Amino acid sequence: MAALTAWFWNERFWLPHNVTWADLADPEPGVEYPKAGHVLSALPLALGIFAVRILFERFIARPCAFLLRIQASGHRIAQPNTILEKVFTSITKYPDGRRLEGLSKQLDWDVIKIQRWFRHRRNQDKPSLLTKFCESMWRFTFYLYIFIYGVRFLLQTPWLWDTRQCWYNYPYQTLTPGLYYYYITELAFYWSLMFSQFTDIKRKDFLIMFVHHMATIGLISFSYVNNMLRVGTLVMCVHDASDFLLEAAKMANYAKYQHLCDMLFVGFAMVFVGTRLGIYPLWVLNTTLFESWEIIGPYPSWWLFNALLLVLQVLHVIWSYLILRIAFKALSRGKVSKDDRSDIESSSDEDEQVGKDPRKPAAIHRHPTTKGENGTNGHLTLGTWAQEH
Repeated sequence: MAALTAWFWNERFWLPHNVTWADLADPEPGVEYPKAGHVLSALPLALGIFAVRILFERFIARPCAFLLRIQASGHRIAQPNTILEKVFTSITKYPDGRRLEGLSKQLDWDVIKIQRWFRHRRNQDKPSLLTKFCESMWRFTFYLYIFIYGVRFLLQTPWLWDTRQCWYNYPYQTLTPGLYYYYITELAFYWSLMFSQFTDIKRKDFLIMFVHHMATIGLISFSYVNNMLRVGTLVMCVHDASDFLLEAAKMANYAKYQHLCDMLFVGFAMVFVGTRLGIYPLWVLNTTLFESWEIIGPYPSWWLFNALLLVLQVLHVIWSYLILRIAFKALSRGKVSKDDRSDIESSSDEDEQVGKDPRKPAAIHRHPTTKGENGTNGHLTLGTWAQEH
């Protein structure tokens, strides 16, 4: 274990040349540098954030949802049937034409009736609009709060106006209370997302979001340990700029405010593209790749840090393409149909074409069209952002 610890915390990997952990361990009186042990304080804070979320959703978000007439449920309950339930739970939730015909003969039911049973049974497992609204309202509240805090904090820092300040006297840069609070709160929030992901609405992109949260936690922790906090605050603020708009659009969708939903989503798309394809590469990557090279020079963890940031940029390009495509459809048709970045969240019964030939693949019956026939009357159907940032 000692050998493994020594290998992991190798100074030649984490720190610039001629800098050791001892140089950062005992600073001058009244001066403190980030330490690896500090990131552990994010874990109890994450549990606290998770507890606050439960209280927030119950005593604030739910009353707001009721004021907007968002109901707790509304899905039709499928008629109890042992045979169909066994097929649903053990074999498939989307039976193909051959299986539908077999079940029709076995139960002496019409094929359309069996299709309707499976549709109702799938909808029965879906979370209600109330649950979705409460989850989005919590995320909206936190994202808006942390973005405002980040902007207010950065406005008082010299590196916001001159990014070269991120690297002057590095890594001997003092850890201030505000900087510590900003970083640890962001880290704790993503840990809380890790905890809550197992109890939140289950989506098809569960694994992707799990990996995304792990990568985000790793990047924040990594930049804290080797005191890249200044540039790290820039990265976090840029990524927080659009998230609250996305959650606001989802809330408007659940409340059936179609025009507000469309406006918010188009605004989200503009901010996302502007920050992720404009500010991020021209401002953040410019300082991490070129200004840091000039001032402190490269070293092993520098390469890793920049590689991760470049991977983020590739994801930004992909996500921006998908978002712009949706925004263009919203502007051209007057409404947003879906968010291709993630799983589709149907707000009500699926629009299955039960009149189709059951011998055709079941997939043609369950995928929504691009004309708003996605179970929400054309309303925005957004999945969780696995990126967000």
